[in-house]
Amino acid sequence: MLLRLLSSIVRPKKPAPVQVPQEAAGALRVALEPGQQTVLDVGGGHRDVALPKHYAAWRRLMLDINPSAEPDVLLDARALGSLPAAQFDAVYCSHNLEHYREHEVARVLAGFAHVLKPSAGFVEIRVPDIHWIAREMVVNGRELDDTLYTSPAGPIRVLDILYGMTSMIERTGVDFYAHKTGFTRGTLRRALDAAGFSQAYFLPPLGRFEIRTVALRTAPGELHRALFGIGEASEAL
Repeated sequence: MLLRLLSSIVRPKKPAPVQVPQEAAGALRVALEPGQQTVLDVGGGHRDVALPKHYAAWRRLMLDINPSAEPDVLLDARALGSLPAAQFDAVYCSHNLEHYREHEVARVLAGFAHVLKPSAGFVEIRVPDIHWIAREMVVNGRELDDTLYTSPAGPIRVLDILYGMTSMIERTGVDFYAHKTGFTRGTLRRALDAAGFSQAYFLPPLGRFEIRTVALRTAPGELHRALFGIGEASEAL
């Protein structure tokens, strides 16, 4: 579940409050093509990390703050409001939202709403499931330094999911690898609702110990049913 983080090139520390370099602000490096479905991959970090298969026919544009990753959009996600509005059909945000402080999450989600097309635009989000981790600790007696599973980068402990991968933070000294907030289904649903995403649906996780959701500002249509199989009977987040 930490693959996107582990595969990315080292990122510079992110300032707080947000200070976007003049040359980076709104730096969309490619032209959008009318009529082609486009997904904005927020915090993608590395193009070798594939998106889920349902985006196979879509055009992927990657947003990252690290110039070395050669993103299509060189920008801090907290400054998405600096981009022109209603450009993208979808936003994909995998294990990135937990790297912002709790009070910054609202700004990031508002940025998603800003760049999405108003009708069928949607955001797909994946974050660590803190409720599930707490259950592991209480029910199964897991300690903080217990290994939950082994990733291509090595063992993943309870500590790594809660606070960010310790070995990566120690090796690079990059603070943004740390997790600065966490989510349960309830807290993520309320954050999305406050940002105007009134329709949020629970999706089967693609990784271990994660919450996965698709959120919209309008009722789901044919596109969303085709991609995610959601409808009136789907489980709300």
